[in-house]
Amino acid sequence: MTDDEILIGLALTVVLATGSQILASRLRVPALIILLPVGFAAGAMTDVIHPDKLLGPGFSALVSLSVAVILYDAGLGLDLRKLAHHTRGIVVRLLVYGVLLTFLVTGAVGPAMFDMPLRVAAMLGMILVVSGPTVVGPLLDFVRPSDKVRRILIWEGTLIDPIGAILGALTFHAVASSHQIDIGRGYQLGQFALSLAFGLVGGAVATALLWFTLRTLRLGETLGTLAQLAIVIGAAAVCDVVRDDTGLIAAIVAGLAVSNIRGFDMPARRPFLETLVQLIIGLLFISISSTVTPASLVPVLLPSLGLIAILVLAVRPIVAFGAAVHTDLSRGERAFVGWMAPRGIVAAATASAFSSGLVERGVAGAEKILPVTFLVIVGTVVLYALTAVPVAGRLGVVRTTGTRVLLVGGEPWVVDLGRALRSAGLDVLMWAGREEERERIQQTGLALANGDLLATGINPGARLEGVAAVFLATDDDDFNALASVVMQDNVEGPVYRVGPPHDSHGVVAPYTGGDILFGRSLVRHVLAERYGRGARFVARPFSDPPPPGHDTLFVVRADHRLDPVTESEAAVPEEGDTVVLLGPVPTTAGR
Repeated sequence: MTDDEILIGLALTVVLATGSQILASRLRVPALIILLPVGFAAGAMTDVIHPDKLLGPGFSALVSLSVAVILYDAGLGLDLRKLAHHTRGIVVRLLVYGVLLTFLVTGAVGPAMFDMPLRVAAMLGMILVVSGPTVVGPLLDFVRPSDKVRRILIWEGTLIDPIGAILGALTFHAVASSHQIDIGRGYQLGQFALSLAFGLVGGAVATALLWFTLRTLRLGETLGTLAQLAIVIGAAAVCDVVRDDTGLIAAIVAGLAVSNIRGFDMPARRPFLETLVQLIIGLLFISISSTVTPASLVPVLLPSLGLIAILVLAVRPIVAFGAAVHTDLSRGERAFVGWMAPRGIVAAATASAFSSGLVERGVAGAEKILPVTFLVIVGTVVLYALTAVPVAGRLGVVRTTGTRVLLVGGEPWVVDLGRALRSAGLDVLMWAGREEERERIQQTGLALANGDLLATGINPGARLEGVAAVFLATDDDDFNALASVVMQDNVEGPVYRVGPPHDSHGVVAPYTGGDILFGRSLVRHVLAERYGRGARFVARPFSDPPPPGHDTLFVVRADHRLDPVTESEAAVPEEGDTVVLLGPVPTTAGR
């Protein structure tokens, strides 16, 4: 290719990757649904976007390192404390049963369905065991299932990727070096254990280096992010040189360590890393799907639909049923876990690498691996994307939205506001830093969050599950402003804060932060002063005539959604709503 063609090809890949994800966000569909057909169409219609022509033999290595960065980022979002006994057991069984059954069933039906040798069908089966957080996470964001189900599926999707990649590498070497499957020899289990050990050692070394750079050197957000990328990529590359695909284990171990070891000085927000991961996902899907030709899809289209049906209707439900036996999962939760196993980026990456390697070695039928994997990815993602929401609703596993709010602060007026919100039918969770404030909250019977909740809330990989909105009302205006910024990406709903005094000279409070509650007249010190003079918060139906001198602070909708009055928007109550008021006369109505 000429220099101009390379420039056009690279630019077109970036533009298509970015544009597809923007379009997917506007259509509110998982990005994969747009990325794969766009990449396929671009590869069929142009000659400049093919990665083997743009990057040559280095494309496979770039894919491996890119997936390592994705898995490191996924590891940052996994909190080991939430992997309780039953959840841990379910995840382990899903991994074991899923790998075994998917591999065995695909290997058994592959020769007849696709007219390929048994060893190639075994390779295909091992490729299709993986799922991945890049596709499971966006689907669950649309469904909003219960926290327990979400944790199970995210953990499974994240952990299966490095495990499946290593098993795929072992299968590839077994298939490529003999004329039989060659999986059953005794040393294969030892080979897997050895690969796992190399990955764990690489992850430990990466963790030590991350501790040095982030904790000892205390690098800031920019240099800290660059250090993370350099360490993760370096560790993954070294591990892959020693043992194929062990770099993925090193990457996810490092992410888990950074997320769960106390003391890591992580940047509060990581917009560059998040943006980079998003771009990598788009580039990989566009590039890999562009290598699939229409001619390669036609012979395997109908058999692939049959394989999708087997995987979706038989294999996954059996795996989920076996994993959830004798657990506290409800029948609906078990059924939904059995209806969620899309394939993602690691399946595409391993299919691209292993199929090309087997084709170069002259293995018959290996050229069918990539198109079949492509169709399985597209088919499972589209199927689950179209059906997950109605299936979750039918099974009763969709989490009720808009009912849990986090109220941060422990002053008397904040605690009384929490009681009023609870009397309006909301699930109120409170957090305060000082011990006397926490005791005050406990004495009222309000739910008190654990002591490290705010540390969790500003952790770049954490997520405050089940919290629909956050209201920051401590007596420190700068804390409220900063917390509103760093917590915004870690909750599903909006983050609000009480306003600072108009003549405030705080460091950041007058200039930045989330939406300001209650308008310009009801700033923090005014609320505290009015409460000290006898004003109280009260929740009452909107249909009741409001008493004189009361200010409307919140509107609780009939479906328990909470709309606060803010500096920029007034919440207009309607018939059937409940309003939370602040008035000068104490009252017991509605309390």
